[in-house]
Amino acid sequence: MKTLNVSILGIPIPERMKRLPISKTGFPVPWFVAHYNGDWDFRVIGPGKVESAVKRKLCWLCGQPLGVNMVYVIGPMCSVNRVSAEPPSHLDCAEYAVRACPFLTKPAMRRNEKDMPAEGQEPAGIMIKRNPGVSVLWITRTFRPFRSGNGVLFDVGEPERVLWFSQGRTATREEVMASISSGLPLLEAEAMKEGPEAMEELARCFERSQSLLPAA
Repeated sequence: MKTLNVSILGIPIPERMKRLPISKTGFPVPWFVAHYNGDWDFRVIGPGKVESAVKRKLCWLCGQPLGVNMVYVIGPMCSVNRVSAEPPSHLDCAEYAVRACPFLTKPAMRRNEKDMPAEGQEPAGIMIKRNPGVSVLWITRTFRPFRSGNGVLFDVGEPERVLWFSQGRTATREEVMASISSGLPLLEAEAMKEGPEAMEELARCFERSQSLLPAA
């Protein structure tokens, strides 16, 4: 039986995630992760997982049925445009992810795209390939999937509340603002390609997002 990585031993695992397999490096394998060549590839979404999560209303992380409240694990830029490339999860599963996932807890970590499986594909929409250093738990009761190119994106709906995390703990307002400031130019560059109306809409979205920031 594989044991947990020493770095996450002190983080309680939600009951629903205890039945997940453990990777060779000692981390619980989220339900959506693909299995290739005898190992799990955390970078790749398993075949049919997005469709199953939407149709059966399953948690993206544990694979079990969701309740009334649904939680998106998103970056600060997604809190501006309110769009996610991944389906929602349970709150306790999402909280575990932002406390235990190496990519989400280590701002200096970069995405590893070496030897990416041919079956792997980019998520729908425009992906900002950076580690934002801050994660948002967007708690909502509604969501709307919509087609984007060859994939699906999710309108995350009005939030019941939002929780901000950085390095496995509650994020400070300064950390959140720094992440947004560094990521906003990337959204602005994409909006500029679409024209003045897109720039105006981005400005409205940015202004709306400011009320969700953590207190000083």
